[in-house]
Amino acid sequence: MTRRYLKSYSPAVGRDMEVLVFGHYGRPIIAFPSGGGRFHDFEDNGMIAVIGHLLEAGKVKLYCPDSLDNESWLKSDIDPHWRAIRHQAYQDYILKDLLPFIASDCQIDSPNVGLVGCSMGAYHAANFGLKFPEHFPYALCMSGRYDLDKITGSSASEEVYFNNPMAYLPNLHGEALEHTKHFAHIILVCGQGAFEDKCLEETQRLSELLSIKGISHEKHLWGHDVEHHWYWWRKQFYRYMEQALS
Repeated sequence: MTRRYLKSYSPAVGRDMEVLVFGHYGRPIIAFPSGGGRFHDFEDNGMIAVIGHLLEAGKVKLYCPDSLDNESWLKSDIDPHWRAIRHQAYQDYILKDLLPFIASDCQIDSPNVGLVGCSMGAYHAANFGLKFPEHFPYALCMSGRYDLDKITGSSASEEVYFNNPMAYLPNLHGEALEHTKHFAHIILVCGQGAFEDKCLEETQRLSELLSIKGISHEKHLWGHDVEHHWYWWRKQFYRYMEQALS
């Protein structure tokens, strides 16, 4: 299996960012780390191994970037507004640095990139997929947290609002809504076992909002034995990647 390690300076973030790339050909997918995780999160936790046959077959190329969660949403000692400002730098990195690199690396003019993530990574997958569906029309979100107010506390900051799907989705109307409906497809997956209670509640609420807005999505609730754990995310990743790439 082709594996590449890349490190380059990001003007958006103001420092070097690291990425692992797996696969030689196929549909590009960005895999966000779990909460506070690093670019090697998916590799360390067996997620690459379970789709090794898809990577070898040239069906998918997986791009695993670093996160800024510990400098943004999970940095509890600063105001939510400034956490959002740091997240905006991460958003700029994904859109202005990583996305053009993927287009060049895959030799495509207009990137059509899938997204995947677990836990906080699922939030990123859903948020990027809803805000920029023309670039990211497929998002697989496993055991996600989707309500920033539950993580940062309530805030009047517009920057927080426009990155909180539970806040901005109810007010999505007109051309913006039609644009999202045209491109986006969100897959929400969550277990009902240990440590999934908050994720389960927010998965249900997000699914309801997507249904109200007519945004294409799927909701898959796994059993009461399914915990908030990489063991189950490996199984889910394997299943839904098989379906998406078959």
